[in-house]
Amino acid sequence: MNKAQTSTKHRGSVIVISAPSGAGKSTLVKRLLASAPGLTFSVSYTTRPPRSGEKNGREYFFVAPGCFKRMVAGGKFLEWADVFGNLYGTSWKQVRAAQESGRDVLLDIDVQGHRQIRRRLPEAVSIFVLPPSFQELEQRLRQRHSDAPEVIERRLKTARQEIRHWPEYDYLVVNDRVSVATQTLRAVVLTARFRRDNQRAKAQEICRDFGG
Repeated sequence: MNKAQTSTKHRGSVIVISAPSGAGKSTLVKRLLASAPGLTFSVSYTTRPPRSGEKNGREYFFVAPGCFKRMVAGGKFLEWADVFGNLYGTSWKQVRAAQESGRDVLLDIDVQGHRQIRRRLPEAVSIFVLPPSFQELEQRLRQRHSDAPEVIERRLKTARQEIRHWPEYDYLVVNDRVSVATQTLRAVVLTARFRRDNQRAKAQEICRDFGG
């Protein structure tokens, strides 16, 4: 194989994944990251306090509200949103660094953040994860035993609103069986790598080798 054909990295994709609370998105994200080499996770900034076992820079970058607002004012975020009274944001710098290195970057964000990214990065690939049914979603939330009843009701109310936004996404994945849903997500990630824009630099170098 000609050296020119292997020397140019593809530009990494930005992949957005959203889902109602309780749809199993966190489990799918972990499995997807483990099964798709070259895919990196964008660690968000948040003003919420760390939970037991969480480490700064791993699950989130935990910052004070004042620091977060200064970052907003300075244009540091690709997207940010207020979720249940806490602020969450995605770093522009982190996303760009991943793309330029040829890695795909996965963003775990809600429908608010997805709308902002659609405006700023229309080429981003977006996936909405659906639960099999409302009844299954409610059962999953209650079986977690991690939220008070009033919090569960709030999450269910929000889920009813978020589920209506599925037409705004490129791909839909129903999380009925985790193994199948993970395989489907991996297929989307791998397919995105071969889009024309992501392979443009490599194609141009090959064309130069042809004298074109």
